[in-house]
Amino acid sequence: MNNLITKIGLVFKDSLLRKRVLFVGAILIVFRLLAAIPIPGIDMLKLRSMFENNQFLGMLNLFSGGGMDNLSIVMLGVGPYITGSIIMQLLTMMSPKLKALYHEEGDLGRKKFSQYSRLLTIPLALLQAFGFIILLQRQAVLGSLDTFHLIVNVLVISGGSILLMWMGELMTEFGIGNGVSMLIFAGIISRIPTTLSQIIAAYDPSQIPMILAFVIAGVIIIAGVVYVSEAERPIPVTYAKRVRGGKVFGGVSTYLPLRVNQAGVIPIIFALSILLFPQMILNFMQTVPALSAFAKFGLSIVGNAWIYSVFYFILVFLFTYFYTAVTFDPDTISTNLQKSGAFIPGVRPGQPTSEYLSKVLVRITLVSALFLGIIAVLPLVMQAITNESSLAIGGTALLIVVSVVMDLVKKVDAQISMREY
Repeated sequence: MNNLITKIGLVFKDSLLRKRVLFVGAILIVFRLLAAIPIPGIDMLKLRSMFENNQFLGMLNLFSGGGMDNLSIVMLGVGPYITGSIIMQLLTMMSPKLKALYHEEGDLGRKKFSQYSRLLTIPLALLQAFGFIILLQRQAVLGSLDTFHLIVNVLVISGGSILLMWMGELMTEFGIGNGVSMLIFAGIISRIPTTLSQIIAAYDPSQIPMILAFVIAGVIIIAGVVYVSEAERPIPVTYAKRVRGGKVFGGVSTYLPLRVNQAGVIPIIFALSILLFPQMILNFMQTVPALSAFAKFGLSIVGNAWIYSVFYFILVFLFTYFYTAVTFDPDTISTNLQKSGAFIPGVRPGQPTSEYLSKVLVRITLVSALFLGIIAVLPLVMQAITNESSLAIGGTALLIVVSVVMDLVKKVDAQISMREY
């Protein structure tokens, strides 16, 4: 506790670190103000009924940071940007030029890659905004719009999503932590008082076992996320001895820490994005008479809790491996070790070292992928058993919140350590 108080004191004593923290706070306040501005013509009673009966919208509300509670101008949240980033990273697996841009051209290449993701966000935001307006009109939540007002609403909603994308990147650059994750985190935290008040108002002694099950699941998720996120696989590294001018350099033994969960919470966010997008398209297709039968059939499959859980687990598992492969390049690590005169005992430098690192990474990522997949579907399984939809959303939200908080604490520790030295 004393250590925590000391760190908080250091944060506010250091002027640069204090500015970063206050900048993040100011951006989050602006975000919550934008999330309170609704688009015109909303029937709030029908909107609440629609949210209560549709888990898909509840999950989507997670990405908008609570912006869909009153259909605000930022109701799409950072969903289009996340989808655009996923598409671009998938393309790196198919395009050698994009892969070279992301891995081999340094910071400049990554900046260009990020710019392509931003540009792709614009058409995705326009498409999603149009699809939502049609869906809301079909559900009688939003009144009929003429062509002009339809275009205006599409531009306002998609513009709100692009604004959040910009705000998130500002937080990443000038604040602390990942800006996009922080926006999702802020939206989840902002809903806690409302959720608690609803639970207290609807308290029923017969629900005590279900509440206890939810609390136990929450403790398991928190403990598991902390344990797996902190777990490392140390790879021993030895630096070769070199004699220069009568002095001996090197000969030091250290280790290369490989995190078990290299991908963090990103696979969960990616998987949810992919699962939400087909549902949005199918909802839009229901408005087309020729495609309505196919759309209803697709929604009946996607709406099945067990099928949804299986797809969710598979996507989280695959995205854990995919994102780890994108962010961690064994060839680069091997080259850097060789250039600095370091080697792994018992492994030849160069390609054998790269293959050894890949082999170790595949094994430890299996643990991470299985863990994230189980934790992701556990609330959905509980929902299917208890018929309580809030568990599915609450479990995913809890996973994101714990991961974001841990990442934020590490970033703050790194900033404090840098300034102490």
